[in-house]
Amino acid sequence: MTKTRLYIARHGKTMFNTIGRAQGWSDTPLTKFGEEGIRELGLGLKDAAIPFKAAFSSDSGRTMQTMEIILKESEHEFIPYSKDKRIREWCFGSLDGAYDSELFLGVLPRTKAFEGKKNLRDVPLSELAESIVEVDTANWAESWEVLSKRIYDGFEAIALSIQNAGGGNAIVVSHGMTIGTFMWLIDPDREKQYIDNGSITIVDFEDGKFSIQVIGDMSFRYRGREIIEKLST
Repeated sequence: MTKTRLYIARHGKTMFNTIGRAQGWSDTPLTKFGEEGIRELGLGLKDAAIPFKAAFSSDSGRTMQTMEIILKESEHEFIPYSKDKRIREWCFGSLDGAYDSELFLGVLPRTKAFEGKKNLRDVPLSELAESIVEVDTANWAESWEVLSKRIYDGFEAIALSIQNAGGGNAIVVSHGMTIGTFMWLIDPDREKQYIDNGSITIVDFEDGKFSIQVIGDMSFRYRGREIIEKLST
């Protein structure tokens, strides 16, 4: 059987990303700069000649917009494409749409999880999730148990669907914190890495287990940028 591999892209840069607001389950479209970055990614993937069997994204507008550009530029417009709400971003509840500085530097540091911690990177994801639940006045935010299960289940379902179809590659578009959480669930001892807009994280799935190949790889975007620059000269 062919190996099952997921190429997980973070969506392109959005309006909220640009002005530093926490998006969560709220949504804004890609900016012109964000669209161009994903065009780079699509062209880089095409140049790498990766044959994708199927495409998957969350049901958020920004991931669907990103996927549309990737499929067009990589010439995979006619492969099956499904949306799965389980690979949505974290929900910040009543603080969805708040400025990042207000959420991560103002409100959350006053919660129990941040006691004795120097910065956000020192706070375990499980405790961060419970901090968000603690400050969410609307009671929309998910507990760590619910959040971690829905993220892992979402990616596992995608991998199983590809594996059951004989294996191969899938292109997946998700969100920064969601991808980071998935990486932690696969390997809790691995150091946290930044996942930029339009980066690619690659995982393999075999014998019911995921293995991380690379996190936050920007080389496909850089290659696509080179291609665009050559076309414009």
